[in-house]
Amino acid sequence: MSDPMRPRASLRTAVVWEVLKDALDHKVKATGSDALDVLDTGGGTGNFAVPVARLGHRVTVVDPSPNALFALERRAAEAGVADRVRGVQGDIHGLFDVVDRGGHDVVLCHGVLEYVDDPAEGVRNAVDALRPSGVLSLLAAGLGGAVLARALAGHFTEARQALTDPAGRWGEGDPVPRRFTAEQLTGLVGAAGVEVAAVHGVRVFADLVPGALVDTEPGALDALLKLEAAAAELPAFHSVASQLHVLGQKREPGDG
Repeated sequence: MSDPMRPRASLRTAVVWEVLKDALDHKVKATGSDALDVLDTGGGTGNFAVPVARLGHRVTVVDPSPNALFALERRAAEAGVADRVRGVQGDIHGLFDVVDRGGHDVVLCHGVLEYVDDPAEGVRNAVDALRPSGVLSLLAAGLGGAVLARALAGHFTEARQALTDPAGRWGEGDPVPRRFTAEQLTGLVGAAGVEVAAVHGVRVFADLVPGALVDTEPGALDALLKLEAAAAELPAFHSVASQLHVLGQKREPGDG
């Protein structure tokens, strides 16, 4: 498995990475260019940006945290891709203060929508940063996964609160400001002019399995990774995933 997929961390990123890598490969073939222009909004320390740059692509990371961008710079240098990774301070709402509109082949919007005031505007800006037929990779917190996790922990009132709360929050102590269903995310993406290609449930089982079992049982990590990959595309599991990943393509001008 590729670089960003270290044990344990791989459970959080493997499904998205494999889908993204395939999308990048397809985009390379479609454009005839080995090096794509990739924008990673909220890309932080480069969990995806650095591996994408290792594939030969040019990556711009927009993040509001100077500390994260400093760590990104160091990480890119250590990986030997400093010449292909650029970090700029900013956020999705002020995106075009720091990057060009319509200048990217691929835009990653991972872990951003949960924290913005206006998710619809955030998605529109991400899409507006794409060239025609550009690829959008959107990852956000899933409502069902949080409800299930609270219930299995014995916090039944909090589980019910998350289920009925408009933002999907289980209480004042909830660190995530907003969660989504698959239907909400595909609706936002479709309204912004993107044709949805695939929806994946991410961390369907990983957050529910005891860490000690995965770390100590021979072969457990690999088996769990395969289970996650097998369940990711099945709609039945989207409603209980900790995160939801939507992959889509920007419609050409004049398309429906």
